[in-house]
Amino acid sequence: MRTSLLVRKSTLKKADELARQMKISRNRLFSMALEQFIQGQQNRELLEKFNAAYADGSDPEEQMLLEKYRKIQRELVKDRW
Repeated sequence: MRTSLLVRKSTLKKADELARQMKISRNRLFSMALEQFIQGQQNRELLEKFNAAYADGSDPEEQMLLEKYRKIQRELVKDRW
């Protein structure tokens, strides 16, 4: 799909140079940059959801399991360090 963008001249020069170095078209460079930006935004949103879900901490059962696993882990690596 075609679109138009207003980009500062200095930014466009840098983009052209980078596209040449990468041996891709300017179009491809902008597409890749936009895809990466969108993926980063989605990752931030997912992280916010995880943080909200675990904001209240773990429940007592989870704490018990966590302590049990820590104890097992300590035993497994005890003589390795």
